[in-house]
Amino acid sequence: MPDEQMAAAGSAAGSAPAPAGGAAPAPQAPPRPLDPIDRSIMRLLQADGRASIRSVAEQVHVSRANAYARINRLIDDGVIRGFTARVNHERAGQGASAYITLKIVQNSWRTVREKLRELPGAAHIALVSGDFDVLLLVHTPDNRTLRELVLTRLQAIPEVLSTRTLLVFEETDLLDAGPGGGARTIAEE
Repeated sequence: MPDEQMAAAGSAAGSAPAPAGGAAPAPQAPPRPLDPIDRSIMRLLQADGRASIRSVAEQVHVSRANAYARINRLIDDGVIRGFTARVNHERAGQGASAYITLKIVQNSWRTVREKLRELPGAAHIALVSGDFDVLLLVHTPDNRTLRELVLTRLQAIPEVLSTRTLLVFEETDLLDAGPGGGARTIAEE
């Protein structure tokens, strides 16, 4: 497969279709240990999912065939779930971001998760331990839209007992290493 086709094949491999007829998915094999070369490949692809196999091979000091085989194994094993673009939300018209903590009714996680997935701008949902139950990251065009999302959509979910909104003033993408190897803040772009 040519180097340029790696990302296309990887994104297709990262989203396997659901089993037909509602059958339970086959059990997964236990995770295979990753060696330092696998970890280096993952770091390179996280920084640039469009990197060619030739470039990856050169940077981790293996043959192109070895790099190709390793990347395919990482995809097949489910370690690499796909390739995606990292978006500057402010430049994309989503200038307001917030982490929202939710306390929910006990044993309602699956129901709440499905409702949160439908929210416009929802970027990350996590069930967590501690003083609250769910951590939600959202991106909206402005604070007015964010307010409406919290007051009319989130608080209308019957299983949500309370929310707390934490506005994001600045973000640092740790995967976006600059020339010196350090991370850049979103505002610097």
